[in-house]
Amino acid sequence: MTGSLRPDERRTFCRFCHANCAMIATVEEGRVTGVRGDPDDPMFGGYTCVKGRALAEAHNRDSRLRSSQKRREDGGFEAIAMDTALDEIADRLRDIIERHGPGAVAVYAGTYAFQNSAAMFVGQGFLKGLGSHQFYTSVTLDQPAKVYTTFRMGSWSGGLQGFSGADVAMFIGNNPVVSHYAPPGGLPPFSPSRRLRDAMDAGLKLIVIDPRTSDVARLADVHLPVAPGEDVPLLAAIINTILSEGLEDRAFVADHAADIDGFRTLLAPFTPEAVAERCGVGAADIRKAARLFAAGPRGAAVTGTGPEMSGQGTLVEWLVMSLNIVCGRFARAGEPAPVPRVFTANAPRRAAVDPPMRLWGEGFPASRFRGLTALGEEMPCNVLADEILTPGAGQVRALINIGGNPVNAFPDQDKIVRALGDLDLLVSMDVTMAATARRSDYILAPAMCLERDDITNLSEWWYEIPYARYTRALIDPPGDLIDEWEMFWGLASRLDSEIMLAGGPLPTDRKPYKTEVLDLISAGALVLPSAVRGDTPDGRAKIYGGAHPVVEAADGAKFDLMPDETAAELTAFLDKPAERERPFRLVSRRTKHRFNSTGHDITSLRAKRRTNHIHIHPEDLAALGTVDQADIRIASAHGEITGVARADDAVRRGTVSMAHGHGDPAPGTCERDAGASTNRLVSETEGYDPITGQSRQSAMPVALTPVAAD
Repeated sequence: MTGSLRPDERRTFCRFCHANCAMIATVEEGRVTGVRGDPDDPMFGGYTCVKGRALAEAHNRDSRLRSSQKRREDGGFEAIAMDTALDEIADRLRDIIERHGPGAVAVYAGTYAFQNSAAMFVGQGFLKGLGSHQFYTSVTLDQPAKVYTTFRMGSWSGGLQGFSGADVAMFIGNNPVVSHYAPPGGLPPFSPSRRLRDAMDAGLKLIVIDPRTSDVARLADVHLPVAPGEDVPLLAAIINTILSEGLEDRAFVADHAADIDGFRTLLAPFTPEAVAERCGVGAADIRKAARLFAAGPRGAAVTGTGPEMSGQGTLVEWLVMSLNIVCGRFARAGEPAPVPRVFTANAPRRAAVDPPMRLWGEGFPASRFRGLTALGEEMPCNVLADEILTPGAGQVRALINIGGNPVNAFPDQDKIVRALGDLDLLVSMDVTMAATARRSDYILAPAMCLERDDITNLSEWWYEIPYARYTRALIDPPGDLIDEWEMFWGLASRLDSEIMLAGGPLPTDRKPYKTEVLDLISAGALVLPSAVRGDTPDGRAKIYGGAHPVVEAADGAKFDLMPDETAAELTAFLDKPAERERPFRLVSRRTKHRFNSTGHDITSLRAKRRTNHIHIHPEDLAALGTVDQADIRIASAHGEITGVARADDAVRRGTVSMAHGHGDPAPGTCERDAGASTNRLVSETEGYDPITGQSRQSAMPVALTPVAAD
């Protein structure tokens, strides 16, 4: 490391998305004027993405809120002092709780709550102090089955094998080069394209399952361009091939998996030949992928949002977890823990299975709708609109939206807009007048990331070494602004309520320092945030190599390969007829220039991608009798939108691909300019995952109709 910075430069890390890339910011006269990657950082080595490089513009843009806003009777907004706003909001919350009970108050922690190291935890603690279970996060919108299926089958205490040192990798609907998202075992988001190419040059074999020839699919040794929504039979056939050819890790399975014979019998009908036509993939290619992955011997299979959003996320994750189990892709005794996690409560890492547990159903708070319950400590977003709109005991009357945009993120956009309008109180904490903020009674303007202290606690589950960052606020907020956690503390103190965190309650007699809050959130961690802060006065990252946990030999339970709910659902799958009422399938995608619903008002990003294109194969465009950049209407069984065609031969025929997080239904909004919301095509009550409640937002049957030019 050189350590040489100019007097106007400061070390920090980006919080535009969850990758948390190491940065050097230029600060001039109390204003951030530019950012660049930190070449001395041991993890990132100078890497940043196009969104992160817009961080200075995001802080300084004209559209940023520099004061909180209160809705007037005429529907417009006027500035309001933060303390006055908190006083008024607390009074209204007190009245709602007196009339309806604490369960009438809900919190939604969205994308930017996950980019703030304290906001989500303090928001959850605020609700617990009130006595409400109505806590929602964006996890149940995109990939909830990753969490809940793992616990249901049993989890390997030592963790999945990491990407570093892998001989093979399988990415299923996951394009980490663009998304900068890596589940455990996947490609870390540190210069992901270069890292993947280097690994392949060193011998890594790559298998990609995706209807699109994505960035990673172009590099794959085997690309299976599966028909949208058919990941389940394809994965079942891959596992069946491994088991029928005796390619599994027999010793691992014998020691750690229950009922392998029943599992083998369950998958027997899913031969490559039986599923090939349905999946749109040749039987020989299915066998090739199965043999290549089984040969390993190291490396995991991981998924992205596409398969989980297909309405069968639980089935997909069960099969992916089963694939890793039968191939024994877990860290063994004596190995360093693949994901050491400095700021997470430390527990022994063992070469053993923690017993299966069901984090839903009986014993968890129940929704009033669709038989769904809480998933661990959060409610499924699928039911929030109905919980608001439906009178009766348990009706939600107040929503605090922290760093999220339900109008653009939730299924059935028209319904969530109606629900938000039905609330007695809607509070949003947002940096701009986003679609949800504009419908709020109060918009509380927060400090942005370079104006607050933070730690890397919400990104550390893909660091393969004990890497930790504590960044200090580099500049003061440009106005009467506060950190998101301070809003919850301010409301709790006014309501004489408590905020309980992992390490105990926040002080009520005085406002705590951010470091105190972070220490309480991180109770039991390998290293507390205050210690990292003290160890790194110049804001550098620190590697706590001496604290790296080692996987210990131990006895444990066995993986449950045959959960009742998923095994029964798979049995009926082969008899399920293919959906043919609409000729196309719409699949989700991510883009380099947006992060979910954020980035739309940043000039440099809009210049690179203005609308939400409908990516479609050129031959499908020709068959529809239309051309590139023409308007096309997309209709599902639930709704319709209009978008702009983009000819794209990376998309298989019969498939169209669009990003989620776009589209504002406000009158006068131009879909061609703003990009249409695919959630207008989505129903909450049909095609949802029966366990997580996740709506079907990908692999949706749709019909396409060219729009005649005026």
